[in-house]
Amino acid sequence: MMSLDIATLYLVAALVAALLGVMLLYFGRQENIVALTWWGAAYIVGAASVAAWTLASSRLGAGPALMLNAIGMLACGMVWNAARVFHGRPTSWPGIAFGALLWLAALAMLKSDAYAMRITVGAAIVAAYAVLTASELWSERRKSMKRRWPTIVIPVLHGFVLMLPILIGDLLRGDDSAFAESIWVSVFAIELVLYAVGTVFIIFMLVSERTVSAHRVAASMDPLTGVFNRRGFAEATARIIEREANAGRPVTVMILDIDHFKSINDRFGHPAGDQILREFAATLTNTLRMTDLCGRIGGEEFAALLPCSMDEALIAAERVREAFATSGLVVDDTPLETTVSIGVAGGPAGTELEVLLAAADTALYQAKRGGRNRVASASEEPVSLVKERKVIAKAGRPVAAAGVVRRVAPLGGVRA
Repeated sequence: MMSLDIATLYLVAALVAALLGVMLLYFGRQENIVALTWWGAAYIVGAASVAAWTLASSRLGAGPALMLNAIGMLACGMVWNAARVFHGRPTSWPGIAFGALLWLAALAMLKSDAYAMRITVGAAIVAAYAVLTASELWSERRKSMKRRWPTIVIPVLHGFVLMLPILIGDLLRGDDSAFAESIWVSVFAIELVLYAVGTVFIIFMLVSERTVSAHRVAASMDPLTGVFNRRGFAEATARIIEREANAGRPVTVMILDIDHFKSINDRFGHPAGDQILREFAATLTNTLRMTDLCGRIGGEEFAALLPCSMDEALIAAERVREAFATSGLVVDDTPLETTVSIGVAGGPAGTELEVLLAAADTALYQAKRGGRNRVASASEEPVSLVKERKVIAKAGRPVAAAGVVRRVAPLGGVRA
């Protein structure tokens, strides 16, 4: 009766795994996610291995039936490889096959009556793959512990159950002939079902998380130029401003506007204008440092935030202006005069982005009015809105009287 119950449990586990594998294969093909296809194939191969071993053990004998478990080791390697592929790593064919080859070698080396030892070796192989899979799923450490804990707990629990023969080996190996009837075999059969379902939960959690992240990134990026859009720029710079404020360091903002952009659209059409925008975005990102942030905040207008002093930002702005002016762009065999006007404003630690942008925008207007193709800087540092409101409140004046417009002066000697 016990053998029938255990066989039934294994067949149920195989059926559940096969159904989950078909589901993963379907979604993998529908969504064109290679990792899901690997996971689905691994589940189907693993289900076939469990079913074949369960049905063949009473007909072929223990030895030949145990050799079928090599297919299960192969499935474990495929699960591990699926986690690798999910994180963009290449397929490891030797790693997939290593466990199966090691299992066959163990069967050849161990005595035929060392039943418990063979099962323990097999459990160790599968447990090792479970740990490797957990390690791969945990590899994106940008995620918080709250979101990532199932990716560690479920595979590790699976590995723990598999390693019970080693942890309590003395109790199980006292009588090898009774090993097949031990409580561990029943626990393992039940755990196979729980692990299969739990792993699918992890898989869909990770896929959903990545999909949401991709949509969030898409919502914050400008599809034409590949830099931040206005929303993404504001969100990203808020974190930088807070970080620099905590360290007591200043930040500087640029607003950059491509000169005579409308005339380019009128003369050569919007495709040419789009190309100019892409070229300028590339020039901007390649000229600034990796720690600087830039984005397209509307039309031909861009903005950049630099965690540095005003003097350093002015040097960087001049590099951008010169690089774009000498880019040598040609449209329909006609060389284009590509210039940009830049307004720069810096402020003390903690100055809000909107305050810096307002001051930089005023500086940009001065640069445009002064002849374009130049850099202009705010002559006065803008004051944080929070600090200014506190000063106004102490003086007993209405908060609405606070203004952020500052006088600006062009940077002397910076001209095309």
